[in-house]
Amino acid sequence: MSDATDEIVRDGRLVLLLSTPRVAPGVLTRDAWTALSRARQVWAAPDEPQGEAIAEAGVEVMVRDRSDVPSLARELVSAAATGTAVWIGSSDGDPGLNEAIATEVSRLPEPPDVEVLVGSFDLPGARLLDVVAVMDRLRSPGGCPWDAQQTHESLVPYLLEEAHEAIEALESGDTDHMREELGDLLLQIAFHARVAEEHPTAPFDIDDVAGGLVEKLVRRHPHVFADVDAQTPDAVEANWETIKAAEKQHRLHPLEGVPVSLPALARAEKYIGRLERNDRADLLDLAESAGGLGAELLALVRRARASGVDAEGALRETLRQLAEASESQARRD
Repeated sequence: MSDATDEIVRDGRLVLLLSTPRVAPGVLTRDAWTALSRARQVWAAPDEPQGEAIAEAGVEVMVRDRSDVPSLARELVSAAATGTAVWIGSSDGDPGLNEAIATEVSRLPEPPDVEVLVGSFDLPGARLLDVVAVMDRLRSPGGCPWDAQQTHESLVPYLLEEAHEAIEALESGDTDHMREELGDLLLQIAFHARVAEEHPTAPFDIDDVAGGLVEKLVRRHPHVFADVDAQTPDAVEANWETIKAAEKQHRLHPLEGVPVSLPALARAEKYIGRLERNDRADLLDLAESAGGLGAELLALVRRARASGVDAEGALRETLRQLAEASESQARRD
């Protein structure tokens, strides 16, 4: 046993064991389990999952109500005077307990040491579990009446609006704005997944959404997860399209599945890409030969795509500059 661990569990010490609620109860570090096994007393709040898991592992856990925080602090500090005592931190962080313990310790001429021991840590992406939990609370009985009455159909305008706001934030270069708007977009995904749980005949949840995404990413990246050779971005894109085409063999024609709600320039770019990949550029030539402003715009998008320019993005940038020029002019006037 290391000196550091011996220091953690020696007598005359109050150990505040902190853990994340985003990891399964009972999944703790070696030092945490050592402190628990050597402690003279182990305490936890009622109905606390971490405390219940530790008790099931064979550690005697004293359940203590924490409604009177100053009283709890006094008992914990008193228990630590005669041996190591461990308080299993609650999932809400035990509001006010640290301050109350500090007050108690400051009153004693020879107080016990107080040690904060982190027993588990969040993994990357762990806060997504909080998103799911909060969304469930809002949608469940006793939650938010507005959230509870929403449907997939009623939420569509918000999904569209948040997607446009996220694009604007990404093009602004403002990282705080990006973070906020991506969060709003993530909310829409979580919201729709929570609504889907209540479908009477074909429910699905956020895990089904995430699981399907993982399967698709693995399937479409065989150069990473299998033995397919694709060393350049162009090769990766070509391989992606081949796999995607095999998955979508049920399509009646190349343009099936392109959302009609896309802005016209973005939709034209999708059409061009689909038709060219399926050796149907003749349809594009035919559409352009019809003449008219629409045909001219289609030809312009086609030329932009051939040059590697996103026509929709290019126009957005020009319009942004126009709006800034208008604003500057208004200020000068």
